[in-house]
Amino acid sequence: MSTITIDTLINYTPPKTFTKTKRIESIDLLRGTVMIIMALDHVRDYFHYDAFHYDPTDLTHTNIFPFLTRWITHYCAPIFIFLAGISAHLYGAKRSKKELFVFLLTRGIWLALAEMGIITLIQTFNPSYPVFNLQVIWAIGISMIFLSLLVLTNKRFILVTAILMIFGHNLLDTIHVPGTGGLSFAWALVHEVGHFTFGRSSFYVHYPVVPWIGLMALGYCFGSLYVQGYDAEKRRRVLLYIGTVAIALFIILRCSNIYGDPSHWSVQKNIAFTLLSFLNVTKYPPSLLYILMTVGPALIFLSLTENLQNQWTSRITIFGRVAMFYYIVHFFLIHLFAVFGAMILGHSWTDMILSVSVNASPQLKDYGFNLAIVYAAWLGLIIVLYPLCKRFDIYKRANLAEHWWLSYL
Repeated sequence: MSTITIDTLINYTPPKTFTKTKRIESIDLLRGTVMIIMALDHVRDYFHYDAFHYDPTDLTHTNIFPFLTRWITHYCAPIFIFLAGISAHLYGAKRSKKELFVFLLTRGIWLALAEMGIITLIQTFNPSYPVFNLQVIWAIGISMIFLSLLVLTNKRFILVTAILMIFGHNLLDTIHVPGTGGLSFAWALVHEVGHFTFGRSSFYVHYPVVPWIGLMALGYCFGSLYVQGYDAEKRRRVLLYIGTVAIALFIILRCSNIYGDPSHWSVQKNIAFTLLSFLNVTKYPPSLLYILMTVGPALIFLSLTENLQNQWTSRITIFGRVAMFYYIVHFFLIHLFAVFGAMILGHSWTDMILSVSVNASPQLKDYGFNLAIVYAAWLGLIIVLYPLCKRFDIYKRANLAEHWWLSYL
């Protein structure tokens, strides 16, 4: 990263006076795009027969199409969290540090609780809460809580903290806390996935928070590029440059197999599977190479789409403007559709009342459809979601000033 780029992320301050900032269309377009992609992964979880029998990134069982169907969705979580950091900076550009601190803290708590209370119920349809999946909304919430503290410092400290977390957290890969007790659970929240049972409920820790906190903090620093008054052409050049460097660094480090991911790539039975092995980086927790592979193209996307506006982008940005609403509704619809899918295949509707993760449900081992049906269900879901999200977007923009709670959806 060049000196001018570091100075750009740290030292730029907006003009003292300016009019109210418009939403950045390219940010909403990117967020909306990855939300559409994200739905594919969740439809696959609830509908694909193979998802109940093996991990689609397991090269000993998978083939190219299931692998790529899963792999493309790797871009979703890191981009959500990175863009949340940018949005936090834009929110704080018009407010005091105290106001930004309160907003991030309260929104972070809300998201963490929403993951456990609302989204868990939608994913399981089981009001007894036998299982809690600590996933992306949880990670966003916890990252916002930590960011609320970081914004009380200065941008240089935030950037250094972000870089250390992103580039250094793989040094923790060899540290393990065995067992299923409180200390092991605490370490899982920090850096190692795990499954724990406390009382009558199970907790699946899929998103250890350290690298995600760093990624949101990095996004906050990149928010400096989007404050009003910043030169748009310079912003596009900076994003394109850093995105290209990130991809190049990913390729160099991945080729070396020295550092950046606990899972090394290797030569496979053919060229195609060797390429899949090269791309098969670690998401839980997100390795340095995973972050470089996903955030690098995202920065290039932001650079190239800043002035891209047509009928398709206008539709996609609607999803990006109502992210939390979309997330909740899309999971509800997927699970509801899966109830009917189970009944079509001869199951009872109660088989979709889950006590464990859907893929681990013993009553669903012979359930599922082929990949073509999965893609058809995904497209149908997006078509159903569009008018719902459009209506909510209109309502939200018309009433945001009067109803504070809308800023949390």
